[in-house]
Amino acid sequence: MRAAFVARDAGYQRPITVVGDEQTLPYERPPLSTPDASGAVEKPITSPEILSEKAINLKCGVSATAIDRNAQEVSLSDDGSIAFDKLLLATGARPRTLTCPGGDGAQVLRTIEDANSIYAAAENAAKVVIVGAGLIGLELAAELRTRGLHITVVEAGPRPLGRNVPERLATRLAAKHQEEGVSILCGVHIASCTDRGVEFKDGRFLQAELVIAAVGVVPNDELAGSTGLTVENGIRVDGQLMTDDPLIYAAGDCATVRMSEGIYRRYETWQNAQAQGEVAGRNLAGGDVRFDVPVWFWSDQYDLGLQGVGDTSGNPTVIRALGDGAEILFFLDGVGALVGAAGVGQGNAVAKDIKIAQRLIGARVDAALLSDPAHNLKKTLRGA
Repeated sequence: MRAAFVARDAGYQRPITVVGDEQTLPYERPPLSTPDASGAVEKPITSPEILSEKAINLKCGVSATAIDRNAQEVSLSDDGSIAFDKLLLATGARPRTLTCPGGDGAQVLRTIEDANSIYAAAENAAKVVIVGAGLIGLELAAELRTRGLHITVVEAGPRPLGRNVPERLATRLAAKHQEEGVSILCGVHIASCTDRGVEFKDGRFLQAELVIAAVGVVPNDELAGSTGLTVENGIRVDGQLMTDDPLIYAAGDCATVRMSEGIYRRYETWQNAQAQGEVAGRNLAGGDVRFDVPVWFWSDQYDLGLQGVGDTSGNPTVIRALGDGAEILFFLDGVGALVGAAGVGQGNAVAKDIKIAQRLIGARVDAALLSDPAHNLKKTLRGA
């Protein structure tokens, strides 16, 4: 939807059609893991009136089944077809399911229907097992624990949040979960799932009325692959988000992008979908914009807010203590340029500094100033 709006605002005059297999208007996904008292929150990102004003044709409940690149035509599940001058694949990703016996019976979270199913099942459950200690798994753990359920999170890796959160911050978040009564078991592998719980490969059995799989996602790149486009952990695109075919672009969770250093990266964040949608929209309208936005993410768990941007792998160069337990880790490269930052604090305690850090990515910064909580980072931004 972002690509469609940006293409129209950039001056594209010809018809724009958006095809999506969900039945409702497009909606935000982050609220699905933080429901309100009535259940999952469905927050539409557009309306029929706005679509009409922008002259964007939205087809809900319809999927694309094939692409004929020579004829420049997309076949649809309703037996129709659409011709295209240019095509954007924003097919997203689907939750990875458990491969063990009975694993397909575990709940997953991706759509509003998934969310409603999980929260309805939680009404009749006392014990819950969540497989996967990533951001989604721990957000669900926090939400369900506040409802009084007994929560156990099991993780195959050596620690929670091992994929994209610095160990120091992951340890703090895990400690918060344990304070709240959540059990986190790492280095654990599931042998099978039943309607009574899960069995580990070491023979232990954990009783549960509800099992949730939060073990990542798989990019929906089959449609692209079936038409001969290059796929490898997503649809391969260049810096302008163009595929092998100059008429076809890809963006969002399904796209693996060639970065300036020559490697391919695929991102799975809300902000990435926004940023790549904007780049794709401008290029579909005839622009030549490159995707180079430092990817930002956040997670709210209990009263703690986690935020991060850029490359936060390895050991931090600087730790900035903000008071009341809030802290930000800064990561610099060999020449003193900022490559990433991540922080945890009460509510939005780290939000302002992380937003500034996002704008400082790539700039050389004074490590001593970063570590000084009395120094206003806006001054560093102006200097850079």
